[in-house]
Amino acid sequence: MSTLTVNNYTLKHFDLKAKEVMTHYLKQINVDVSDYTFAGNYIWLSTATGFYTIVNDTFCLFILSSGELSMLLPPIGTKQNTYEAILKCFEIMNSHNSNRNYSKIEYVHENILEEFVDYLEEGTLIYEMLKDFIIEKKLVDYIYKAEDLIELKGDSYKSKRNEINKFKKIYPDFRIEILDKQKHSSDVMNLFNKWVKDRTTYMPKEEVEIFLDGIYFERFAIKRLINDYENLDVIGLVIYINDEIKGFTVGEKINEQTASVIIEKTDFEILGCAQYIFREFTKILKDKYNVEYINVGDDMGFENLKKVKMSYRPYKLVPKYTIYQK
Repeated sequence: MSTLTVNNYTLKHFDLKAKEVMTHYLKQINVDVSDYTFAGNYIWLSTATGFYTIVNDTFCLFILSSGELSMLLPPIGTKQNTYEAILKCFEIMNSHNSNRNYSKIEYVHENILEEFVDYLEEGTLIYEMLKDFIIEKKLVDYIYKAEDLIELKGDSYKSKRNEINKFKKIYPDFRIEILDKQKHSSDVMNLFNKWVKDRTTYMPKEEVEIFLDGIYFERFAIKRLINDYENLDVIGLVIYINDEIKGFTVGEKINEQTASVIIEKTDFEILGCAQYIFREFTKILKDKYNVEYINVGDDMGFENLKKVKMSYRPYKLVPKYTIYQK
């Protein structure tokens, strides 16, 4: 197992062995952002190098990219330990990196941000604490009431209901199954490959290369998700039409009130399939985890994805911040 040693801290490779440790610290906080889970980070680090260590009794997740260290999450732990851990983590990154501009902490939940700028000691002002840092708002997570996504009531959801009704009418022979690694893994990858082919077919040529660069990471993430499916505390759903897979989705529990959809892919040629599997999967997440809310992550800055997620009328948008040094 590879490790890094920086400032007397041993950073261990972020693999399945880190699951128990990270889960222990995640239980000490209560956030509803999709990034704050083991599985969510594990699968997307499939082509990068993740490292973790314990700093001031908090779980600290780093990513090593092109030889430079940054943090994928803020230190995770109790409130009284977070602020000092942030300062020490910046020291770790600065000591390792060729330039302190590479040192940053991403996906900071507003609750943890409040702890960071809160009064640490009597007489210490917020402005004094922030004089060395820049806090920048980045993406937002889209969170919905589960009941809204299941019932789809009212005029605002009329188009979603119509799409689902058309799907059920045109494809009466569809069936849905809980995702099983042994049974569905090859079908899931085949559908993903078809999804990529369909996307590039209708995409302007100048956008194809950029798209394929991103897909490289997503393909490995899905492979890692499937390969370690049984060890990640996730649940998935697949949909078939005439014994051919047309959609799959995977999600997990974030906290006692909220579950998330990690990934969803459907065949573009099957109208209404995306709307149908999303509603049915919401039912499964609600029943399995007894949650009230569904988080579908952020829009990654893509305007078309933003439009789709806004069309479902989110209950709230939860901002995520990045902390830099001045």
